[in-house]
Amino acid sequence: MIEAQRKLVPEMMELMEQRYRVLNIVKMAGPIGRRPLGQTAGLSERETRTMMDALRSQNLIRVAKEGTSITTEGDVVLSTLESAMEDWSGRAAIAKKLTQFLGIRAVKVVTGNCDMDSTAKSLLGLEAANQFIAEIGKGKIVAVTGGSTIASIPPYIVKNDDMRELLFIAARGGVGDEIGLQANVIAASFADACSGTYNTFYYPESLRLEAHEAFRKEPSVLKMLELYDKTDCVLHGIGDAQTMALIRSSTEKKQLMLQECGAQGEAFGYYFDKNGNAVHRIRTIGIQTNQLERIPLIIAVAGGSSKTEAILSYMASAPKQTILVTDEGAAIEMLNRFLNI
Repeated sequence: MIEAQRKLVPEMMELMEQRYRVLNIVKMAGPIGRRPLGQTAGLSERETRTMMDALRSQNLIRVAKEGTSITTEGDVVLSTLESAMEDWSGRAAIAKKLTQFLGIRAVKVVTGNCDMDSTAKSLLGLEAANQFIAEIGKGKIVAVTGGSTIASIPPYIVKNDDMRELLFIAARGGVGDEIGLQANVIAASFADACSGTYNTFYYPESLRLEAHEAFRKEPSVLKMLELYDKTDCVLHGIGDAQTMALIRSSTEKKQLMLQECGAQGEAFGYYFDKNGNAVHRIRTIGIQTNQLERIPLIIAVAGGSSKTEAILSYMASAPKQTILVTDEGAAIEMLNRFLNI
């Protein structure tokens, strides 16, 4: 039936998915202005206006001075269509197969490809926020890494009373020069979105061994190490090995060493080869890979077909309780790799 509808009226499926996506964004980010709504959904101003008019005429959204929000009826429509939309798009089937191949708890696939469509990164943030809200409990310690993908999550968090007791911490020291993408700043953004609290932690990655060992004995570091042992949730990105080496201003010698070791992905300061082996580790203070095994909730967020090898390299040894949030660009490439083995 679904396939027949797609062949007979293909534009109907596209329009339905587009309206579903817009309604979902309104639910998560509302009240939201027309311009940010259009930017997140990847629509022009005219398309956004037309879409809003259609949804408002069906009493699915409410437009007010403070922005657009979803109605009770709109919420019911979203819940009713969720399963069907995932089936129609084919993403549910892709996610199910990848979950089996990767051997992790779950895979969530959003539409688009981060390499070609900036909207996809917003959708990654939206879906990651959905997963976080659904899974996180009361009074938990949440560690977050840096990077633009993780930074895209807080704007879509819908707070509730339980979130006031969440404590957010940086999962590791700083990377690169982009202040807004540092783990400390992102932890503060999460705390603000949830009305929770956060602890700052500053650690320069360029310390010599002697300074590093001395730094580990500082009271603030000992406190952070204690928090890492008590962490209940981790939200993290996955980087391409060579890209991360450049961001860290690594020497040509180190970049060559990573190539020779077959490093493809990076997470938590560890570089992984295609089999999931940690082939190099930078000197830093943060969540260690052996600590991940006992953390009940881990949400990894990464997209773009260019990150296929990076994601697979990390996932080859990722904890089984991991939830991977990715996009169609990376998901389809990953699935092709498995099917062509």
